Amino acid sequence: MNEPLVITRDLRKIFQKRGSAPIEVLKKVDFEIRQSDRVAIVGKSGAGKSTLLHLLGTLEEPTSGTVHFLGQNIFGFNEQKLSRFRNHSLGFVFQFHYLMLEFTALENAMMPALLAGESKKEAKKRAGQLLDRVGLTDRLDHKPSQLSGGEQQRVAIARALMNNPKLLLTDEMTGNLDPATGQQIFDLLHEIHEEFQMALVSVTHDEAMAATYHRVFRLRDGVLLPEM
Repeated sequence: MNEPLVITRDLRKIFQKRGSAPIEVLKKVDFEIRQSDRVAIVGKSGAGKSTLLHLLGTLEEPTSGTVHFLGQNIFGFNEQKLSRFRNHSLGFVFQFHYLMLEFTALENAMMPALLAGESKKEAKKRAGQLLDRVGLTDRLDHKPSQLSGGEQQRVAIARALMNNPKLLLTDEMTGNLDPATGQQIFDLLHEIHEEFQMALVSVTHDEAMAATYHRVFRLRDGVLLPEM
């Protein structure tokens, strides 16, 4: 379980706006994530934390460098294979939950399984089990507007777990929550990590919460500093 899941080498990301000088957001990042890791990435706003997470999650492409997932260069995949990889191997929870407002909690949680070709019956069954696990047994038929911020993030966690991802990526997932609710979500996330035996990488500004992770890295001006 401690073999590398993800390895990045010389990972760089440069943003270029027309008429402006290029901005190097990530500078040759070398990074490894083991299969049972719980990793926190901290740093000031603009340090490149979210950009690194987006590259790990294939939501953006690097300017140069490689990201290998279980030995495969994922940015060598064609778009169809990359989309399938993202849906089956990765889970995402962001600061903004991105739930579909017209759908219930159950329907939102089901979506990744349906996109993967799972039958509606099986997707509904698993979504119900996951929503029960995150404490939303009585909220299955509620739409996002009927849920609190913490409940919405619990739906987002259930949705992220639908296809049994090998890597769960979270980005400031408690940023819009009050401290008590945020702590509950962090505690739940750690329990989920242990139960599902997946890797977890979280970007957070909260260094006290980051300190509860197995490994903590700091990004400073696009440079990933040695493990803290």
